[in-house]
Amino acid sequence: MGAAGAGAATAISCRNTFHHRRSATNRARLCATRHTTHRYGGSQRCEWCIGAALRRRRARHDSLAGRGVSRPHFRRRRSLPGTFGPDLERAVNEHGLTVGHFPQSFDISTVGGWVACHGAGQFSTRYGKIHDMVVGLEVVLADGSVIRTGGAPAAAHGPDVTSIFIGSEGTLGVITRVWLRAHDVAPVRRKAAYFFASFADGIAAMREAIRAHATPAVLRLYDAVEAQRSHGGDGSNSTLIVLDDGEPEIVAATLAVVDRFALAHGAVRAPDERVDHWLAHRNDTSGLQALTKKGFVIDTMEVAAPWSKLTDAYASVAAATSAVSGARSVSAHVSHSYLDGACIYFTFVGQLSSRDITDATTAEHERLYLAMWNAAQRAALSAGANLAHHHGVGLNRGRFMREAMGDAFAVLVAMKQSLDPLDIFNPGKLGLPTRRGTMPWGTGDTAAEHGLD
Repeated sequence: MGAAGAGAATAISCRNTFHHRRSATNRARLCATRHTTHRYGGSQRCEWCIGAALRRRRARHDSLAGRGVSRPHFRRRRSLPGTFGPDLERAVNEHGLTVGHFPQSFDISTVGGWVACHGAGQFSTRYGKIHDMVVGLEVVLADGSVIRTGGAPAAAHGPDVTSIFIGSEGTLGVITRVWLRAHDVAPVRRKAAYFFASFADGIAAMREAIRAHATPAVLRLYDAVEAQRSHGGDGSNSTLIVLDDGEPEIVAATLAVVDRFALAHGAVRAPDERVDHWLAHRNDTSGLQALTKKGFVIDTMEVAAPWSKLTDAYASVAAATSAVSGARSVSAHVSHSYLDGACIYFTFVGQLSSRDITDATTAEHERLYLAMWNAAQRAALSAGANLAHHHGVGLNRGRFMREAMGDAFAVLVAMKQSLDPLDIFNPGKLGLPTRRGTMPWGTGDTAAEHGLD
């Protein structure tokens, strides 16, 4: 759903605020001195450093956010982490540029959240994930010191320190500035849509197009369930929507390659209106929200897998999640494609057996929710997919981190202990051990805690 970067996306970027370097530095030092942190709203934040709303600075947001492209030919943009997506795009559009990052949460998410949760936008097959856009960062560490990372187009002087903080979810430092790459606004946009007899046929066509280096900005394949729900029809076909931006010759060639491989795998061309419908409704989650108000349990899970394992991951997750008592629907689409694989994004819906579902207790809802999550996530990992593609980890996925990362998890623990030995930044996130008490849903393999195994 593109949740990465929304206001709840942790300590890095608070709702309707941004973090000023001096304030963050001073308050980080206070936290370190007092050994304090603070919990609220499911996210953990430093009581003084990140907890400060700084709303008095909000009035300066627009003027500050506008400083970033001092010379348009630089193709770089300096942004404060509390800058919302629409504000960022408006600022760069004034110079004929775009950052190209459009997550589903675009209207309500911030630059800091995108970076902290390692987000991906809907046009990522052309523009990349957020790490492809970040040139450098300014970060306040737990002792109050300030570092600046990156800055060059590429480097080979040791490990990439910028990457340590991308996806760190507020656990290692406070991001106070972000430098982003920007692109020229595309002069041409073209689109196409296709029907496939099976989800597997669509995946095969996508794989061959990507391996031929045809990388349209949008290449999204919906299984039959999601295709019917999102685009209508009789539910018998999977639907591929294609959209590309760029120079006319490049866009035409890209769509021609996609068309060739789609038809080779039995596709039938569909009306372009399918793409128009997606563009108009791509960020609308009101239908799912309406179901939650009726007592249904709904969430999404996105993972990445190699092309060779994508179809099996789809089948395994669907079967495992559907087998959970109370599960009602499991569907998926494929997006965010790469040379060696793609992201597959699941939506699962559950319903308690009680006739009057509004009488069900919160504990029963949570039990069903965790049962579906555990089934889906473990099936994905067993099928060769990873833990997450762009929604991050937070608390819910923390219990799978050791299983997903294996021995490499010890490196993450060592970084946390070195950079934040007092555990004042977002304790318990990413499944990291914490001195702040037991986090909701625990860490590590905790299914037994909930009686789900």
